[in-house]
Amino acid sequence: MFDKRLMAMCPESKKYIVGNIVCQWTELLMNAQMIYIIARMIGRLYLGELGMLETVVSSVILLIVLAVRFFMTRRTTHMSYMASKTVKRVMREQIYKKILRLGNTYREHVTTAELVQESVEGVEQLESYFGLYVPQFFYAFLAPVTLFIMFTIAGGIKVAAVLLICVPLIPGAIVMVQKIAKKLLSKYWDQYAKLGSTFLENLQGMTTLKTYLADEFKSKQMNKESELFRRITMKVLTMQLNSIIIMDFFAYGGAALGILLACKGFADGNITLQSTVFMILLSAEFFLPMRKLGSYFHVAMNGMAASDRIFKFLNVEEPDEKTKILSDNNLEITLDHVSFSYDDEKEVLSDVSFRIGEGMFTGIVGESGSGKSTVASLLMGRNTVKEGTVCIGGINVGEINEDNLFKHLNYVGLNTTFFKGSIRENLLLANRNASDEELWNVLEKCNIADFLKSEKGLDTLLAENAGNLSGGQKQRLALARSILHNPDVFIFDEATSNIDIESEEIILNVIKELARTKTVIMITHRLMNVMDADCVICMEGGRCAGCGTHFELLDSCGEYQRLWNTQKELESFGREAVL
Repeated sequence: MFDKRLMAMCPESKKYIVGNIVCQWTELLMNAQMIYIIARMIGRLYLGELGMLETVVSSVILLIVLAVRFFMTRRTTHMSYMASKTVKRVMREQIYKKILRLGNTYREHVTTAELVQESVEGVEQLESYFGLYVPQFFYAFLAPVTLFIMFTIAGGIKVAAVLLICVPLIPGAIVMVQKIAKKLLSKYWDQYAKLGSTFLENLQGMTTLKTYLADEFKSKQMNKESELFRRITMKVLTMQLNSIIIMDFFAYGGAALGILLACKGFADGNITLQSTVFMILLSAEFFLPMRKLGSYFHVAMNGMAASDRIFKFLNVEEPDEKTKILSDNNLEITLDHVSFSYDDEKEVLSDVSFRIGEGMFTGIVGESGSGKSTVASLLMGRNTVKEGTVCIGGINVGEINEDNLFKHLNYVGLNTTFFKGSIRENLLLANRNASDEELWNVLEKCNIADFLKSEKGLDTLLAENAGNLSGGQKQRLALARSILHNPDVFIFDEATSNIDIESEEIILNVIKELARTKTVIMITHRLMNVMDADCVICMEGGRCAGCGTHFELLDSCGEYQRLWNTQKELESFGREAVL
């Protein structure tokens, strides 16, 4: 019913929660005062003792009490907002900081869709937990005790005692439901996260699905998951409605019992009319705080189920602090007996060992699925090496400070991310202090400056992920941004795939020019692109099949020979088809 972890994480919310409780309690006192005045006027009127002056004074006091009650209601709402506002900010900060501490390896623990759901929808659910449930949790126990004292003073100690005994029946019903609700809501959030991941995946791959006429198949698949989500949602709602019926029975049944006892006391002459009216009008107040707690409980359980997933992510074991710094004079890259698997079942890399010297132009080639891109992922620290070592300058990649690692290494892949904004803003991500002249220089080098000058120059706006640029223009812009960053090691992962011949030629020329002064690793499926490389590493089935120059591998590596001959035949066939 109460999660101490959440309170420990957001201690600053406590003052707003206390303020909320005080405001609600004051509101209760004002409500009791208002009912007392009304009951007194009815009692005096019944006895024929109510005068005009007393009526006017009572009405003025009543108006003042109503004004104070209205002010307290507004303050209660404000306190709820401040408590929930604080927790949302703190929780999202904690999630973001956790991602930063995990670094590139956070994807090993949670999917992007799950992370978005937890940090957005999951955190939103905690608004009700802190703003409504927690204050009500304490107030629901304070209010009946306060009313018990009032009823006792009014002469209805028997009525007060019976009502106070009935009040715990509501939290008893809540406790009975809690275990069922916790399991049910855990399944609800699991299915919700699964449906969100599927939806995001289908949305991002909509073009591919349409191209291969697979959209109907994926639609049916998502409909099945939606139906499972609907069913678990209906189960949650059924559970909530059943518990509400039970709580209403105890709440309104208890209030009715209190009213009957008060009327009986008046009929027996044990209680005055004034006290009877006072207790009749306030009997429901004994149960309303607990009844509200029951309503908020279901919302709170949803938030607590979401918080369990959030805490599960926050409790993920973090790697040791990365403190080692790369030397500018030694950036030799070595892989020593490296084996790696994404799912601990199928090995993607198996006992891979090779060396890339500083200042070398190195090509990594092989069929799709041979492990080329996985090597790049390990070098950039995106995945954790399970067996063997990946070292740069003699330092294990897992121990290198990420800021320092990314200062020296830069990765350009097929799907480089661009942000909605201007060309200038996207380029300055690589070098905040770069002048407009430097920006134009790199754009000229990558042969995209003329196109931008025909638009709005550096102020040309990019759509989401540069959707208003062609594939070749996007890759050239990605290359320009990488050059602007000016790292010591460039990693190009299929940077010339799926683009036009003109763009490919431009990018290859820039890469070869960079290779004169920088360490360049080019991952490609086209062997022609790395013929001039100082060293070519041929991958086959997750293993290093051969290592050497282009001509050395043609003589010594069977896999490289096969790839070379296959590509030559395909290119010859393509030229003949054109002729």
